[in-house]
Formats: sequence, structure tokens, C-alpha cells
Amino acid sequence: MSTTNVNGPAAVTPPLGEPDASAPIKAIRLRHPWRMVFAVVLVAIFVFFVIDAAFRPAFDWPSVGKYLFDRRISMAALVTIELTVFSMVIAIILGVILAVMRLSPNPVVKSVAWFYLWIFRGTPVYVQLTIWGLISLIYTSIDIGLPFMTPWLSFSTTAALNTFTLAVIGLALNEAAYMAEIVRAGLLSVDKGQEEASIALGMSWSQTMTRVILPQSMRVIIPPTGNEVISMLKTTSLVTAVPFSLELFTRSRDISAETFNPIPLLIVASIWYLFFTSILMVGQYFLEKRFSRGVGDRQANKSDAGGGAGLTGAVPIVGAGQPTVVLPPTPDKPGTGGTR
Repeated sequence: MSTTNVNGPAAVTPPLGEPDASAPIKAIRLRHPWRMVFAVVLVAIFVFFVIDAAFRPAFDWPSVGKYLFDRRISMAALVTIELTVFSMVIAIILGVILAVMRLSPNPVVKSVAWFYLWIFRGTPVYVQLTIWGLISLIYTSIDIGLPFMTPWLSFSTTAALNTFTLAVIGLALNEAAYMAEIVRAGLLSVDKGQEEASIALGMSWSQTMTRVILPQSMRVIIPPTGNEVISMLKTTSLVTAVPFSLELFTRSRDISAETFNPIPLLIVASIWYLFFTSILMVGQYFLEKRFSRGVGDRQANKSDAGGGAGLTGAVPIVGAGQPTVVLPPTPDKPGTGGTR
């Protein structure tokens, strides 16, 4: 059905009793009353917990404020960061090497990497750190030279390796086993055709890895690596097994043994751990955002630049104040259309 416009050609209108297809759709949101009730209950529980914690004597908030920025605690927090950074750097480097070994076609190299992962993933990290603390009983000296001959250089194990070094080695070797699997999963996530295309273009293996494979695999590697860094920050509390007692948790425990008030010092350590974890989470977010650029984005078709012209293949001619209907292209002449 059509109606005549005094200012121009006739406009197409729907028949009586049928909905107008050109009219905007009014969406009505579904109501979820129980969801709101559940949210109110959660907020009430949280507020009750905060109020109860604020006035509970066992938490001793004045002592928390007293020791939060104590020099001994702040120095221990710095040592904890050092343990985390050194251990993760070594673990990432060794993990990349192990991942490449796992993907090697050489069965001996692949088996050695698998055996390493089997040992360090199959035993608790606390047990490994305890063994590293007893390494001087297993190896009394570190000898450099040819086997079964007089060593060229010999060092006492206790003199060459202090407890901080042993803690870093123990944490790094354990974490490298997990990083190897993360890196291997990231490398396998890149399609094999990417490597074949790079070889066809004449790129070397190093160019293929640094310019094609690794940039694409980082999208898969970054999220679990960020989780491992946060986990490493908290795992440093286990280096007391070496024994190393200058990190955050052990230092706060030693102070609480002097004051006979352990709960405030545990809260102090938790606040520092939460502070460092929050910074790491922010950094992880921006790294993920950077390496995920272009993923899921779809380039707009150049033919869509003209709005409706990309759909019909014709630019509608709109008169002054008159309604216009854009017709699709005719079968005999694709890319043409008309208006009325």
C-alpha cells in the first residue's frame, strides 16, 4: 500500500493491521527481583564483616599501623621482591629452553626435558627447598675440571652459595618446570602454516620465532605467566625451609615471636602481599591488552564506507523532506538500484 506525498513521489507504508518494520524496536529488560535480593544480602554480610573486624580486639589495629611501615618489615618486603624477580627471570629463561627441548624432534633431548619436568613438578616445592638447604651435606665442595682428574678450581659449597642464592635457585628450578609447559602451549597455539609461510619467504629460524611465532604466542603465554609471577611472590614465604629468614613472612613471624602478638603481624604481611599483588595484576592487564591487539577485531569493508550504499550498491538520492525507500540491486544489473 502506498500514499502520495505532495512534495514528491509516493512512499511505501505497511498495510493496516501489520507492524511497521521501519519503526524502532523497544526492548524491555527482564526483571530479576531475586538477583537484587541476593546482592543486598551480600552487601549486608560484607558491611557486617568490616564493622566486626574494625572493633574486634584480637586484630589490634593500632599494632598493625605501628608495624606496617616498620623498617624491618619494609626491608623484608624488598627482599621478597628480589626473590620473586630473580627467580622468575631465571625460570622464564630456563622454561623457554625446556619448551624448545620438548618440541625438539631429537628423542634424547625431548626425554631429558620430560624427565626434568617429571621431577620438579612431581615433588613439593617445600621438599625441594629443604634439599637445597642441605646441599652442603650432599656436595661439600664445587669442583671445576675434567672428571676423574684433579679439579682446576675447587670452592666450598657453604662459601660459594649463601642461603639467598640457594633460595633463588630452588624457586627458579621449580618454577621453570611450569613455565616450560606454559611456553610450549603458547608455541603450539600458533598455526603450523605460519612457520611454513615464514620459511617460504626465506626467513631464518630466529627471524621466524622473534617476528612471527613469539608475537602471536604471547597472547597465550602472558595470562598464565602473570599468574605464576603472583604465585611466586607468595611462594617466597616457603624459603624458610632453606633456611632463609629475611623475607616478609618469616620476618613478621620473628617479630610476632618477640611481641607475643602474632595476628597483627600476619595482617601486616598480608597487606604488603596484597599491595604487591595488586601492582602485578595491573601490569598483567596492560600486557594482555597490548599483546591482544587485533584479536577479534574485524576490518570494515571498504564498500561499507557509504553507509547503506554498501548494502545495495547504489547511493540513494534523497529529496528535500520526502521519504525515500532504497531498492536492492536488480538481478540483471548487479550493483545498481533505485529509489522511490
